[in-house]
Formats: sequence, C-alpha cells, structure tokens
Amino acid sequence: MIASLLRRHGTQQIFTLCGGHISPILIGAKSKGIKVIDVRHEATAVFAADAVTRLSDMPGVAAITAGPGLTNTITAVKNAQMAQSPVILLGGASATMLKGKGALQDIDQMALLKPHVKWCSAVKRLSKIEPLLEKAFQIAYGGVPGPVFIEFPVDLLYPESVVRKWYGISAEASGSLLEQVYLNWHINRLFQEGGFDPSTVSASSPLSPRQDHVQNSVRMIQAAKRPLLLVSSQAMISAATVPVLRNSLLKMGIPTYLSGTARGLLSLNDKIFFRHKRSEALKEADLVILAGAPFDFRLGYGRKIPRETSVISANLSREDLKLNRKPTLAMLADPSFTLSAMAQIWGRQFDGWKDWCERLQKRELSREAEITEQSGYESNKINPVQLLRAVDSKLGDNSILVADGGDFVSTASYIVTPRGPLAWLDPGPFGTLGVGAGFALGAKLCRPDADVWVLYGDGSVAYSLSEFDTFVRHGLPVIGLVGNDAGWTQITRGQVDIFNDDLATTLTATNYHVVAEGYGGKGLLLKSMDKFDDIVSESLAVSRSGMPVLINAILGKTDFRKGSISI
Repeated sequence: MIASLLRRHGTQQIFTLCGGHISPILIGAKSKGIKVIDVRHEATAVFAADAVTRLSDMPGVAAITAGPGLTNTITAVKNAQMAQSPVILLGGASATMLKGKGALQDIDQMALLKPHVKWCSAVKRLSKIEPLLEKAFQIAYGGVPGPVFIEFPVDLLYPESVVRKWYGISAEASGSLLEQVYLNWHINRLFQEGGFDPSTVSASSPLSPRQDHVQNSVRMIQAAKRPLLLVSSQAMISAATVPVLRNSLLKMGIPTYLSGTARGLLSLNDKIFFRHKRSEALKEADLVILAGAPFDFRLGYGRKIPRETSVISANLSREDLKLNRKPTLAMLADPSFTLSAMAQIWGRQFDGWKDWCERLQKRELSREAEITEQSGYESNKINPVQLLRAVDSKLGDNSILVADGGDFVSTASYIVTPRGPLAWLDPGPFGTLGVGAGFALGAKLCRPDADVWVLYGDGSVAYSLSEFDTFVRHGLPVIGLVGNDAGWTQITRGQVDIFNDDLATTLTATNYHVVAEGYGGKGLLLKSMDKFDDIVSESLAVSRSGMPVLINAILGKTDFRKGSISI
C-alpha cells in the first residue's frame, strides 16, 4: 500500500539505512519498481531525498528505522525545513501494544520531530495508511513547502500472520482467556481495511499573486532609476517552471543577483546578471525586489538596504514576508509565478537603466580583476583561488555543483559558475556541514549523465566520506574535490584575530584520497597546480567509466574571505 501510493506520486527511489522496523517498506518499494538506495548514515538518506526535491519535481523520500535511526536525521530534517524542501520522511516505530513498555528503540518520536517538520502523524490502523500518506504529500507541497513525517508501528507493516505469532495469539498460547480475547480484538482492529479512492484527492495549486499587486509592482519597477532584483531558492521550487522564470527575467531586464538554488538561473553572458559587490549595490538601489528572500542574516536583517529604499517582496511565507522589516509592497505568493505574471504585462523592452547597469558592470569587472590578482599569489602549497578558477575553466555544460564546506566552498561561490539552472546545491540558510554525499547521491540519480562535483572543505568531508562506499555499491560515479588546508579556516581566521588562539580549529592534512580508495573509489592527490590538468582529466575519465573519484588538493592559506563570517 505504501509503495503503490509513493509510485502514484512519481517516486523513483527511496533512501534508507536498513532496520527491522522498516524492512517491509523497503521490500514493498522494490516490488513496485522503486529503487532502494541504502546509505551509511541516516542523515545522508534525508539529504539525498532533499536534493531530489530541489532538482526535480519528483518527491524525495527517506525511510528510517526507529529510535537512533530517527534521531540521526534531525539535522538533515531541520536543514530541509529551513530550505523549504518537501521531503517525505517515513519512520519505523515500536509495536502499537508495546508503546511506553520498554520496547527496543521506543521513544516519543512525534515529540522529537514535531518542531522540525511541517506536519507529522502516526498511523495506527491499516485503513489509515493511504489517506495519511496522501495528506502528507498535500501538506509537504502546499503553501510553503517543507518536510513531513509519518510514523509506522512495526506491527502494522509485517504480515498479519507474523504479527499474531509475535503477540502469541494461538490455541496453544499461555495467558488468560481475557488476555487472548483482547489481543485478538486489537489485531483485528489494527488490520481492518478501509476503502480509499485516490481520485478524490485534489492537487494543490501554486499561490498566485493578486493582479493589482502585480500591476503596482510593474509600475514601481519601471519608475525606478536603480532597481535591483534578488532571486532566491524559493523561486526554484518547481523545476517545470524554471525555463519560464528565466525568460521572464530576461524579458524585464532588471539587474539581478542570484542566491541559493537560483544560482545558474542566469549565465555570465546575460547582461542583467551580477554576482559581486551585492551589498554596495543594495545600498545604492532606489528599489529592491525580493523573490523569495527574507530579511534574515543574509540581508543584514533588513539593514543592508537603506530605510528610504522601496522594497517589493514576494514570498510564500507570511512570516518571512515581513521578517525584521515590512516591505513597501508585500505579496504573499509564489515568487516564480509572481515574476512571470509581471513579465506578462511588462510591455516593451525597458532600457531606462543603462547608466545603472554600467555602474554595476564596472564594479563587477573591478572585482574580477581583484580575484585574478589574488589567484596569482605565490604559495608553497596550492592557492585556493587559483585552484577554483582552474576548476571553473574545466567544468562541462552538463555539470552539477554540490557545496559542502566553509571557507573553501564559500570562496568557490564567488569564482565557480554553475552551468545552468538547477546546477548548484548548497545547504541553505541553516549552513549545515555534511550535506555533500547525500546531495550528490540525489543529484546523480536525478541526472545520471551529468558530471556531479562535490566541493568539500577538509572539515566537512569527514562527515560523509564513508558514503564513497554507497557511491561504489550503487554505481554512482561522482567527483569529489577536497580543499585541504588542514583546518576549520573560516572559524580560525576570526578566532585568531579576536583571541590570538587557534584552539580546536586545526586539523592535519589527512590523506582523504586514500580513505576514498579504501571504500572502493579512486583517490588522487593534488599537491601543485602543475599536475592539475592531468588530474582533472583523469578524474573525469574515471568518473565517466563508472567509478567515483576524490581529489585531495593540499591548499595554502589566503585572506580571500577575511571578515566575512556571518552572525
């Protein structure tokens, strides 16, 4: 029943780490042609499901065993919640008759998950499986998307004959007659079937903007002399609408910055796209349009934009729409549909911002020149800026980038350019380390022909390096690049400046490439840029032959991101 419903919703794979509580779900999935991808840590399963929902319109599903299996997912579930990803989490649980009686791995899972999901529920009868799963999908995808959790007690998943044996219900069973009668009644009630008609379920529709809001926003934008548009991840929720969104941006021609999953929506050849000196641009703009971006730490809680500057904001979340600062025009609506609606009534090509665009472009070129200069600094090890510029030059058009790290990966966000829409995956506002392997799993399954690159920091890689075993077993040849500077550099820099102490922020230049080989992948050591071309060529060849590969790049230190830590 579970697998059939998942299949109806387009589920192609379930991510899991096996457990007796959930074995029937996995067996059922296999019987319905759903791939079962087993990983080495439960968090990876949720991260992988998260990636699937971001890169496609297919549901991302993870099935997790009870107790510690579920507690291991909390960080990944919270990351999905904050990134507004509609992950479907299925969890095993203790038998219905044994709740609170000291059963193996029996904890209050509902209380644990409730703060971190959009909705959660426990199935208590066979007849409730399908309606509750349908409700889970509706809630996950409706309004502000988010993860949902459904708990399945183990005695509801196994065959009734097996469950009766577990409870000792038989003619020869010991115990009082009253006890036998009660247990028999409980089992009959548990397995009582009920009819469910999937055709009665209505699909949720995107939240459209008010037409008067759309008309007012277009008037405000066309009247502005220095407008600026910031497109964030929420505008990318539907993969199907991304081409329309891109065309809408190009039609309107508003100078645009991209963040989160929206990176790659515009290319360097698009004259309206800018990526450097955003804070300065926000201070100079006379109108800022936020497409799914709240006034959180990334926008200085609203302080990065002067108070006299008008703000138009489109957001699915009523709370995020007015967080920290009330916009001039607040639209509770899907930001992608809002921008498309604006483009539909835009009219002629508007070219009144030539001087403003030239100012932004001049600043853009200046920053690129600084980066070029910094990439030339000599070091006894590899200059990370030089390395990342070289990586950018080698990326094919069919590449997906997964960002998992601190200083090295944040540097990459200024240098390495996604090759198209939905080709960049980062944790989102929670800033979680350890997403790399799970995101790469989901990405490679969604787009098997793509070169999937994971940009790791040497701190973050240790969270999920064991998943190279998963890559090998399931034939998922991703390419990992570790920026190995033997430390938690993003933390070290500020800590040393303030306290003159690098306590607990130093690591060793570990042979991560050897670890990857121990898990069955290919490991390559990069100690100088002289070998870069050869190693990248070998990595691409190895990956395309079907084997995952990890490049361990030994880095020197830079001050590229000095003073950039966010609080």
